[in-house]
Amino acid sequence: MLGQLDYVLNFLVYLAVTIPILAVGIFVFTITTPYKEFDLIKQGAQTDDPKKMAAAKAAAHDLGGKIIGLAIVLASAVYHSVNLWDLVIWGIVGMVFQVIIFYLFEWVTPFKVVSEIPNGNVSVGIFASRLSIAAGLLMAALISY
Repeated sequence: MLGQLDYVLNFLVYLAVTIPILAVGIFVFTITTPYKEFDLIKQGAQTDDPKKMAAAKAAAHDLGGKIIGLAIVLASAVYHSVNLWDLVIWGIVGMVFQVIIFYLFEWVTPFKVVSEIPNGNVSVGIFASRLSIAAGLLMAALISY
C-alpha cells in the first residue's frame, strides 16, 4: 500500500509541474502572435457575422494545435525525464520551438498567416494546427537519453 502512495505522490508532483508549464505555454503562444486568439474566439461566439465566426474557428484551430503539440512534448518529457528540472527544461524547449515553427511557417508560406487567421481563413488555421501537432510529435520523439 505504501508503494502505491509513492506512485500517487509522484503523479501529483509531476502533474503540479506539468499543468503550469502548459498554462505558461498557452500564455506564450497568445503573446507571440499579433492577433489575440481568445478575443477572436469570444467575438466569433457572440455574433452572426460569418467572417468573425470563421476567424474564431481559425484561431481556435491554430491555438488548439499548439496546445496539443506542447502537450505531446510534455508527455514525452514526463516519460523520459530523469527529474523535475529535466521536465521543465524540455517543456521550455517545446514551447520555444512551437513559437519558432509558427514563424517559420509564416516565413515560408506565400501568404501571411498572421493576417489570414484574423481574416477568417479557417484552412490556414487548420494547417497551422496540424503543423504544430506534427512538430510536437517530432520533438517528443527527439527527447531521449
